[in-house]
Amino acid sequence: MSLSRATRRRRSTSGRAILLTAVTLASALTLTACGDSGSKSAGSAGGNYVTGPSGISTVAKGDRAEAPRLDGATVDGKTLDTTTLKGKVVVLNVWGSWCPPCRAEAPYFAKVSKELGDAGKDVAFVGINTRDNSTQNAAAFEQNFGITYPSLYDPDGKLILRFPKGTLNPSAIPSTVVLDKEGKIAARTLAAVNEEQLRSMIDPLLAEQ
Repeated sequence: MSLSRATRRRRSTSGRAILLTAVTLASALTLTACGDSGSKSAGSAGGNYVTGPSGISTVAKGDRAEAPRLDGATVDGKTLDTTTLKGKVVVLNVWGSWCPPCRAEAPYFAKVSKELGDAGKDVAFVGINTRDNSTQNAAAFEQNFGITYPSLYDPDGKLILRFPKGTLNPSAIPSTVVLDKEGKIAARTLAAVNEEQLRSMIDPLLAEQ
């Protein structure tokens, strides 16, 4: 084989590899994207949901699916059962101490949870700590960021798997899922949030009758 022919073959093979990598990456981004502005999808959360420009998905009141029971030991060694929180808006935040976006959003969760609690609002915050190999790391995270609400300790992600397929489940870290006062899944985001985004998920549910 001539040198020029071998060179052309290597370039062709390299080009195909680059193209395949680009296609694979584009597919992955499509699968993990929260959705575009105002898009609607069927068959999730018991009906249609709408994803806004900030990546927050919401479900109309009549279309919401029941959230699973989440119970077990907390990071501080106590126990918690989320079914006892019905009657309140429940904010579920999936996080890990090793996760940079979790650290970025933690101050907003600390601030909003305290302000709503001090205002006597019917809202409860619950963390779900996952993939931390010890409660010590998780407890240090909570102390560093002033997190005062409880977090279920879920190192293997078993609690997260309780969410039924086809619902707005917490399929990323961080994720935030907000339940309405009836214990149904009303909103979700698969990315870190700021204070404004967090309140936009909670306030409409507090106002529901």
